[in-house]
Amino acid sequence: MKLSIVIPVYNERALVPLSLARVEAAPLPEGVDREIVLVDDCSTDGTREWLAAYARGRGDVVLMRHERNRGKGAALRSGFAAATGDLLIVQDADLEYDPREYADLLEPLLDGRADAVFGTRFLGHTHRVLYYWHSVGNWLLTMLSNMLSNINLTDMECCYKAFRRESLARITLVEDRFGFEPEVTAKLARLGCRIYEVPVSYSGRTYAEGKKVDWKDGVSALRCILRYNLFP
Repeated sequence: MKLSIVIPVYNERALVPLSLARVEAAPLPEGVDREIVLVDDCSTDGTREWLAAYARGRGDVVLMRHERNRGKGAALRSGFAAATGDLLIVQDADLEYDPREYADLLEPLLDGRADAVFGTRFLGHTHRVLYYWHSVGNWLLTMLSNMLSNINLTDMECCYKAFRRESLARITLVEDRFGFEPEVTAKLARLGCRIYEVPVSYSGRTYAEGKKVDWKDGVSALRCILRYNLFP
């Protein structure tokens, strides 16, 4: 059994060495091999060069490059297409999420209960206290997504999502930026896929520390929720 860890990267030169060290050190369930799929989304801060050196000569690392900045969703599509694992997991490169929790996320997939597993930051694990209005916006978007898809997630926007390869193969993803989250949620729900939630910790960044999501992405998420649930 192989796990492909798909990591979109954009201008994270300061953090990506530590991020990948933690990804490599993360314990996996017995019998699960690791493949790291990196997608550089046209970084301009030295990230691209560092990743090239990191991946050189490594059979367990796949490196994809975008020639222009296209966004997280586009990077994930490239990564999913290049991945060879039976299971796939999304990992951001910014250390907001902890790779040591992979085993928890994979358990419902490995024991046959789930077709997809979503992390949730709101069911009991440690999280950094940050922006109140972000939490309100996340709650509203998750509630609307649940109402239209008729599922009961607590954190639709959580980065940590794991999939069986065959589940992802049944849907066509098109969103280039952070609309990936509501899009993949709506499309999996419409197919009747078995989705489980697993509590995850969260060490969110401030904007001064490099956080990239802003209010425009919230508006885009609303558009995606309506589009992919009402007009599939």
